[in-house]
Amino acid sequence: MATSKIMRAIRVSEFGGPSVLKLYTDIPVPVPGHKQVLIRVRACGVNPVETYIRSGAYTRKPSLPYTPGTDVSGIVEAVGDGVTSFKAGDRVFTTGTDSGGYAEYTVALEDSVHRLPENLDYKQGAAVGIPYFTAYRALFRKAHARAGESVLVHGASGGVGVAACQIARAFGMKVLGTAGTPEGQALVLRCGAHHVFNHREKDYLDKIKGATGGRGVDVVIEMLSNVNLSKDLQLLCPGGRVAIVGCRGSVEINPRDTMTKESSIIGVSLFSATRILEPSTAADVCACAQEEKTESASALLAGLEAGWLKPVTGPEYALEKASQAHEDIINSTGATGKVVLIV
Repeated sequence: MATSKIMRAIRVSEFGGPSVLKLYTDIPVPVPGHKQVLIRVRACGVNPVETYIRSGAYTRKPSLPYTPGTDVSGIVEAVGDGVTSFKAGDRVFTTGTDSGGYAEYTVALEDSVHRLPENLDYKQGAAVGIPYFTAYRALFRKAHARAGESVLVHGASGGVGVAACQIARAFGMKVLGTAGTPEGQALVLRCGAHHVFNHREKDYLDKIKGATGGRGVDVVIEMLSNVNLSKDLQLLCPGGRVAIVGCRGSVEINPRDTMTKESSIIGVSLFSATRILEPSTAADVCACAQEEKTESASALLAGLEAGWLKPVTGPEYALEKASQAHEDIINSTGATGKVVLIV
């Protein structure tokens, strides 16, 4: 691939509001290096975490300038030295990129690239990465959810929420979800929830408790903890766990709500999946990260191929409308699937 070939891509040269997302038409197409795959991007998922990174408010800040985006789907254009799993023409999706996904082309490490099942289109492929791998990690690696337990997905109509509902239902859990619009509630039911509740209603917490026979839920997957965490603690059964996936600010809680039930509050970050506590060697970190990645990918790909996991896409934007996508994903009154850029 000649380095003189150029492409359209979104670049961020300074941290700030959505307006810092600028479209350039003269960015060199990246050349795949060792163990890298060059992908012609067809669609790219937009994740809330990308808005936090863009604003400069996230703990992990990329070097400027950069191109956002990790979850792309498309066609392999070329492969670098040492790549054995893919060839030009393969349909793929990614769980990470090295050069950014808001672009016509991206490069990604071979182990971050996966074959896109034939039953999924490119838009659905762009909705897999962060949402499904985060939901799987939250449920099983962090909250240790088990078949037969009850799971409340608080904010279930967005990308991670849809994934969590589908995964929890497929693994034999009783699934309760919340959404703020009729469309969102209908989507949550289609995605496997046994019950859905409108979190805008004043008595919805009582209804959730009633759906568990007064016992409470075993696990909460929480998308907006700065609003809901105190409520979540009151909804838990003894020994229950809250897995925090999303947060947009601080919150006040009463620690007694955790003491009496011996409940747990657990933070979830997919970017932390490469770390383990006090590794004795760097090899331990790599082995642990690879083990988790292999487990998650194997389970999720099996579900995607079999059809019991089916990504749901929502609003679609052209690449040049990336700033509008960022504006809308934060200010939306109710999510209905994964936001995607069509490239």
